[in-house]
Amino acid sequence: MTQTLTVRRSAFTVALTLPVLATALLALPPGTAAAAAPASGSAIEWGPCAGMSGLDPRQQCGTVPVPLDHADPSGPRIDLAVSRIASGKPAARRGTLLIIPGGPGNAGLHEPSRRGRQLPQSVRDAYDVVSFDPRGTGRSAPVSCGLAHEDLAMERLRPWPAADGSIDANTATARRLADACQAGDTAVLRTMSTRNEARDIDRLRQALGERKLSAWGVSYGTYAGAVYAQMFPHRTDRWVLDSNDDPDPARVARGWLANYAVGVEDSFPDFADFAADPGNPDRLAARPGDVRPLFLALAARLDREPIPWPGANPAQLNGNVLRQTLLDSLYTKQRFPALARLIAAARDGGPLPAPNTPPDEAMQNTVAASLATICNDVDAWSGEGQAVYEKDVADSRARHPLTAGMPVNVMPCAFWDLGPSEPATRITPHGPSNVLMIQNERDVATPLAGARELRDALGDRARMVVVDSVGHAAYVDNGNACGDAKVTRFLLTGERPARDVYCAA
Repeated sequence: MTQTLTVRRSAFTVALTLPVLATALLALPPGTAAAAAPASGSAIEWGPCAGMSGLDPRQQCGTVPVPLDHADPSGPRIDLAVSRIASGKPAARRGTLLIIPGGPGNAGLHEPSRRGRQLPQSVRDAYDVVSFDPRGTGRSAPVSCGLAHEDLAMERLRPWPAADGSIDANTATARRLADACQAGDTAVLRTMSTRNEARDIDRLRQALGERKLSAWGVSYGTYAGAVYAQMFPHRTDRWVLDSNDDPDPARVARGWLANYAVGVEDSFPDFADFAADPGNPDRLAARPGDVRPLFLALAARLDREPIPWPGANPAQLNGNVLRQTLLDSLYTKQRFPALARLIAAARDGGPLPAPNTPPDEAMQNTVAASLATICNDVDAWSGEGQAVYEKDVADSRARHPLTAGMPVNVMPCAFWDLGPSEPATRITPHGPSNVLMIQNERDVATPLAGARELRDALGDRARMVVVDSVGHAAYVDNGNACGDAKVTRFLLTGERPARDVYCAA
């Protein structure tokens, strides 16, 4: 029986006191963004990154205090954990390149070592590479909702409907997760939003002693980066947005979730080509066109007859776990072989591969930080009864069977009482012309259609490089020399393409 979805709305609305634009600036012609002044002296006490392994030995860590509530700058503070690898050539240094973490909910303290190693030496010489754990994540006043082990399963966190399309269980889970997050200490949780992350970044800029920052934002980092560039345009130097989120201020993350339906459809043909390649030892079918019906039939069979999968969460391979594994595997073609082997084992009755299940402790923080940010950013999740969600799910299941209605289903934000405390940011063409976007043509998480929405919103402030590739993350991530060269040139010289460009494989 369908249960009633009673939506609780925020009990307060705080008037927006800061304008969307921190200041009005005339747009500069492409390639003429003013160079960042050399750091006047960092206020951060840099030292070893205690308790972290696998880092570049040059990486240092520190903390930056920021207001818990930016509307009360003299009130309580929290510490942001910050990391850097300083330029090894002071004479070549031109400023700081901030890596803005994705997610939302991802920590970034390891990024100077992880992504920094991917950067060309010329870029590492030109910049101190810096990143941070956003508030509520990692070592920056981490939050937790204290969820049960079963509620940390991706099959449950992403609202996959039941095999018959029912969303009753999703509604109950969404309410339970929202209640759990709001039952404990919410002092930090209620302050987490993209606009507050932008304000934290500006405090970080000041602590670094920089008049302007350059940035490389990936995935959610593109939205956080776009919001910062809208709120503090005069503090941006060379701004790279990689794998771009749709900035629709009415939907924000609700739109990103919905875009998975498009992203999976865009990316699946690449997996089908791989799975039908005659030279592939993990080949599944004779022709690419046979892979989709094979996958859909197997998912339907697993809906009816799950297979035990010890060590996984849940401890079985059912249809939704397979669908979630497909979605996760389309993030990078390096995961295609493991997905093909899992499909073959499930189809043929062979032993399943060992599951890759993240530890609960890490998931607790990531889930809480992600939910707080996406729920506090916008109120679009609220105000709809269960019948609306049921119709949307049914329509999506018919149009996009690979994602089975999940992308438009109910989330904990429908029962969230902590925010939003201010309207979402509308990205506009007003500001310096110093943004370079790079985007894979086939991206499961941030599809090209959404990236084009951000490109249109930025107008002449941006140029976009589209790369003929599949996967999530483009710059120095998939071996496209054309795309990599255009971003590297921009970071080193400020020169952007005169118009949007397409880089073939």
